Amino acid sequence: MNESYKELLVKREKGMKEALSRAACVVLTVVAGLLTLMTGKITFFIIVVALGVLDYFVFQWTDIEFEYLYLDKEISVDKIMAKTRRKKMLTIDVNKIEVMAPEKSHQLDSYRNRQTKVTDLSAGHDLPEQKLYWVYYEGSQKFLMNLTEDFVHTVKMIAPRKVFTD
Repeated sequence: MNESYKELLVKREKGMKEALSRAACVVLTVVAGLLTLMTGKITFFIIVVALGVLDYFVFQWTDIEFEYLYLDKEISVDKIMAKTRRKKMLTIDVNKIEVMAPEKSHQLDSYRNRQTKVTDLSAGHDLPEQKLYWVYYEGSQKFLMNLTEDFVHTVKMIAPRKVFTD
């Protein structure tokens, strides 16, 4: 029985766009709250409540983590929003992977010009213990993932001719 289990959590870093959208929502809510206190109008109160709900959703959508789980020749990827909600993104069958290699690997040269659907499941850049890997899957999809050497080694044990670490 050759079953392996690996789990990896990758936090997507907040960029300038996310920080600005969070700040703008909070500033608008505070301004509307001050207007409500100064004028006492119900319309400003309704706007404050609506902006509060918007703030909640913006904070949910901008705090994202990805969980990679390898079990029994499958990699499942879940998206975790604000550490409260989990959504199953996809399941990758290791036998259907065409190639898995680091972002700058020469093994990807013949795949780079393909017109495929790209799904970014990464932090956006290399992290101290994790490198960016491209996974070309079934000829029509490619995924960008942050993986550790241990995680890649586990997948390489199953598909040694498809997984590269150079």
